[in-house]
Amino acid sequence: MSLLDWIIIISYAGGLIVLGWRLGLKQKSSEDYYLAGRKLPWLPIGFSTMATQLGAISFISAPAFVALKEGGGVRWLGYELALPLAMIVLMAFLFPVFHSLRIISVYEFLERRYDASTRVVMSLIFQVSRGLATGVTVYAAAIVLSVTVQIPLTVTILLIGAVAVVYELFGGIHVDIISDTIQMIVILLGIAITGIVGLRLVGGWGALPEVLDSSRFLAVDFSSHGLGDSRDYGFWPLFLGGFFLYASYYGCDQSQVQRELSARSLKECKLSLLFNGFFRFPIVLGYCTVGLILGAYVAQNPAFLSRLPRGDIDYLLPTFILANMPAGIIGLIFIAIMAAAMSSLDSSINSLSAATMEDIYKKLRKVKITPRQEMRLSKIFTLSWGVFCIGFAFFVGDISTTVIESINKIGSVFYGPIFAVFLMGIVFSKAKPLTAIVGLVTGVVFNLFLWIFVSSVSWLWWNAIGFLLAAAVIFLGGLFVQPTHKSPIKIEMPLENRSWKISYGTLIIYVIGLILFLVFFPKLF
Repeated sequence: MSLLDWIIIISYAGGLIVLGWRLGLKQKSSEDYYLAGRKLPWLPIGFSTMATQLGAISFISAPAFVALKEGGGVRWLGYELALPLAMIVLMAFLFPVFHSLRIISVYEFLERRYDASTRVVMSLIFQVSRGLATGVTVYAAAIVLSVTVQIPLTVTILLIGAVAVVYELFGGIHVDIISDTIQMIVILLGIAITGIVGLRLVGGWGALPEVLDSSRFLAVDFSSHGLGDSRDYGFWPLFLGGFFLYASYYGCDQSQVQRELSARSLKECKLSLLFNGFFRFPIVLGYCTVGLILGAYVAQNPAFLSRLPRGDIDYLLPTFILANMPAGIIGLIFIAIMAAAMSSLDSSINSLSAATMEDIYKKLRKVKITPRQEMRLSKIFTLSWGVFCIGFAFFVGDISTTVIESINKIGSVFYGPIFAVFLMGIVFSKAKPLTAIVGLVTGVVFNLFLWIFVSSVSWLWWNAIGFLLAAAVIFLGGLFVQPTHKSPIKIEMPLENRSWKISYGTLIIYVIGLILFLVFFPKLF
């Protein structure tokens, strides 16, 4: 990289640290640190929510999956189809309850609805699974830096973690949301520039169908069901698996819910989710389109594959950038990838810190502490989780051939059962604490069994299977197990006004339109 590239990168990282420091000066309590005083508008929250999930792994690994993964191509878009439907469930059922309770940790809802044990167990599951998944994210981002500046992967893991941890320690959730908004804009620029440069190199859109196998353009595959046929990417496992994963991730994962709880009203929260429901798909489409372009470039220049370190296809995008971008543009694209990485890492360690503080520390230590002590402990927990996530990045190993599959496999073990515990607690008044825990464990253990022993069942089904098993246990337990605790909180769902009902209907129509678009996608080429 040139001196100009380094100036751009260092300036960006330094700017984030200064921003975090300035915002941190205004924080007086853990609620300020974790929720920015519950005063943020919907648009930056929407961008931040999107940037957190569409982070380094999507930016790096999705194009590699589309371009080079065996059985890959734009099938990955099918995973996005049900997300708008998941947003409807969250807007209509979960977030009205969460906002009415004025909670910091989403797992506090579980204590009020079930009991303290349910809250602690779920929070610990979140902390372990999110900590491990974040380690994978750090690893993915470190790939980029390692290839770009030609230094060992061990060093790059440490460098990447340091920037995000430092500005996060200063600024908390507020700097996360503001920086994520900036980072999302940078990511969009990165997608656009990479696509434009790639198209110029391959000879335009017309070159893609000439050099790529037609299977790369197949977006919807109704012939594969993934239940015993050892094929992962059929329409139904992608669609149903995506629904349960995204409903759980956006609605039951502290790293995402915490952003929505920082909104200044329920309406602002729902607008943020609505924004994600409509605009997430076009961004993922951009990632996948870049993947097609890079696939065409490799087809025209097969010797390029020899430049990928260890032959790992996740190195495709950064290696292409380094080989074909001019000075200055390399720095900008590098920032886009690093921005994607940091948007995932900062939110994870902040939410992990919040869960540790609210669900574990305050439950164990009954003595009331001052706001100043809370702030200090919050930052200690943030630093500790940063060290853990960075440390695990050294031990990620080869869970799958692409990092994007690795991160989704880890999440898919847990997300379905977790969503069942939350949703059944809201819609089923007889749900009980013991059966909620048993349902959760049943779903997770069965998913682990499928992962280890039944490889013929697509991992995309784990979310749906885990949800159904956990929900069934909770339902049957509610009918036959006698209650042993005080009555749960009374949950009253607010009446939806006409405008929100229209919004939900529009999202349903949007999903139908997306399915039709993907069915005819190959004909575009």
